[in-house]
Amino acid sequence: MTTTPPENEDIMLDIAIIGAGPAGLAAALRLHQQGFRPRIYESVTELKPLGVGIDVKVYGAKELDELGLLEEFRAISVDAKESIFYNKYGQEIYAELCGVHMGYLYEQRFVHRGYLQMLLYRTVLERLGQDAVVTGVRCLGYTQDADGVTLDVRHGDGTEGTVRADVVVAADGIKSTVRAQMHPGMSEPVYSGITMWRGTTLMEPFRDGHTILHIGAPQSSSMIVYPIADDFEGTGKTLVNWVVEATRTESVEDWNQLGAVEEIIGYYDQFELDFLDVQQMLRDAREVYLFPLIRHDPLETWVDGRVVLIGDAAHAMYPRGGNGACQAIVDGGALAEALATHDDPHEALKAFEAARIDQVNGIVMAHRGEGYEVIRRIVEDRTEGQPFEDIEQILPLAEADEIFSKYHKLVGQPRPGWESGQATGFRTWERAGETR
Repeated sequence: MTTTPPENEDIMLDIAIIGAGPAGLAAALRLHQQGFRPRIYESVTELKPLGVGIDVKVYGAKELDELGLLEEFRAISVDAKESIFYNKYGQEIYAELCGVHMGYLYEQRFVHRGYLQMLLYRTVLERLGQDAVVTGVRCLGYTQDADGVTLDVRHGDGTEGTVRADVVVAADGIKSTVRAQMHPGMSEPVYSGITMWRGTTLMEPFRDGHTILHIGAPQSSSMIVYPIADDFEGTGKTLVNWVVEATRTESVEDWNQLGAVEEIIGYYDQFELDFLDVQQMLRDAREVYLFPLIRHDPLETWVDGRVVLIGDAAHAMYPRGGNGACQAIVDGGALAEALATHDDPHEALKAFEAARIDQVNGIVMAHRGEGYEVIRRIVEDRTEGQPFEDIEQILPLAEADEIFSKYHKLVGQPRPGWESGQATGFRTWERAGETR
């Protein structure tokens, strides 16, 4: 059976998007703003709010504002006020303010991935129509000619058919069928040796309820903790997202593998904070998923004729630093602008690629290291794994500031006031007028 796009007098190109994750949904909304009416094809039969937390950076919030969704996004997310880094004993290394609290024009916010996806999904249906997302359709591959692209698809009932489009946008994720066809020699990713345990815990808020914690020595295990929903489901408690990295024998790249806290809780036997019992938080987990960190080499091109990769299909990166989902959302705006300003579809896709690929590939490679998280490794190395007496003698504030400022600039959100020397991190006890 052959599926044709819906008739609409505003259509300039027939655009098929593969995948209804945040990348595909945001791209559809951006294309709609430019006068297109794309159709999304999603392999699952029903979209559900799956996943755990996402740290949406200020440039991601800017994209949501330009989509007219900032207020609705605020309603389902938590404002980030400060980010604090600790060694494996619970000694503070460094802190910085987040979002508007640092001086950016937009907030940094924490959100459940599924809630963000459902917000984008509802908006696509409202703005583009109920027929804009077709579920239960899996892309098997593509062929193309001078006039367009033919997708081979399998429907939920097992029948096969085709979809014809002028342009195909592949937002089909880390296991992208389109990427495997476009780059067959790069379709076998390599396990890094590191696995993430990702979970959520319903608990009383810690600190002021707006803080992200970075915990431990990366040489052994690293933890990130942040709130993703206030008064979760009317309980009066906060839903907290936590992520632990450690080594493990692994081979399967799958977000939905189940894990157990018993595998990781021992890493935090020596860790102590006066406002958070990390081990109890792990024991009280509502859900625990495994996700191996898989190395996908940066691609030299995201474009084949009238077919383009976006999001994880184009630039799968380690989920560190909160940039994977944000960069996927940015793709949509850049792609829509290119298609709206170039008459030739292939030239438009190449213009999009030229505008994005070098920066994003740089972020992919930076995340193979540790980004600004490297400060915890530095401290562990310089102290030979022992507690310190004076952090300024181990990692001076100016050195840490330099690391953070370079990273923020790399991902496209340079620190406000940094060049004039006005934007710096701090130690929370010093800001509170305490001595240690």
